[in-house]
Amino acid sequence: MKSLSKNLPRFAFALALCLVALPHLPVAFANVSNVSVGQTNQGSLTPLQIEIEKQTERLRSAEFDERRDAVTRLGSMRHPAASRAALPALHDSAAIVRATAAAAILSLSPGESGGYLIPLLADKDEFVRREVAFALGRTHHQSAVQPLIERLNSDKKDSVRGAAAVALGELRDASATFSLAEILSPGSGLTSRSSKKSKKEKDLFLLRAAARSLGQIGSSLGLPALMAALQDEQAPDDVRREAAFALGLIGDAAAIPALRSVETARDPYLAEAAHQALRRIKRQATPARGH
Repeated sequence: MKSLSKNLPRFAFALALCLVALPHLPVAFANVSNVSVGQTNQGSLTPLQIEIEKQTERLRSAEFDERRDAVTRLGSMRHPAASRAALPALHDSAAIVRATAAAAILSLSPGESGGYLIPLLADKDEFVRREVAFALGRTHHQSAVQPLIERLNSDKKDSVRGAAAVALGELRDASATFSLAEILSPGSGLTSRSSKKSKKEKDLFLLRAAARSLGQIGSSLGLPALMAALQDEQAPDDVRREAAFALGLIGDAAAIPALRSVETARDPYLAEAAHQALRRIKRQATPARGH
């Protein structure tokens, strides 16, 4: 008893400390719990999510080079979430960023990416319109066909028209055949000799793209324009080679006389292209005869 009474003041003091601290314990535990949850959420992010957040933050930079690099990195991830993070860049103030974003959003579904890209075919910048046209071809979505045909027919810049021609070949829709064939028709300046020389040089990529795309589409409606380009000795050799290649892709026997007429052409590459096209047509025709 004597020992207990001696130590009673110490027990009373300890008890008082506990009573003072007790009301604060729930708050303390809550704070610990919150920190733990925050740390868990941060730790649950995948490396991909962390990188997307990093590049999304860089899109807010005042430097267009950094924004362009961020868009490039998002596109290289080839993931829908990364493409979605790049969407705001389609409306960036810098044309180079908008152009880069066109390819960066292609990991979205074809219909969705096409829906975002089609309005940008009317962008004020030539480079943006060109890259958007190329990107639309890579969507392989038919909603892009008519907007690309309109751009092919109406854009004032040949680089944009050439990109539209390439894209239409990738989409392989027969409704583009007439517009592409019109580019190779005599009225396009393909056969002019001197007065349109600079125009021909400027349009070389467009003409080549139109010829190749006609072959990719594969419609026999493109044969007259392709055969005319093939047999036009005033046309650039590159265009004539593309026409021969396209005729081989279409595989219509009606092109055989035109191809044979250039088998001895002065350009050995054209002669070889015609020879390969003839072989392709004959291979395609052989099974039909067998049946």
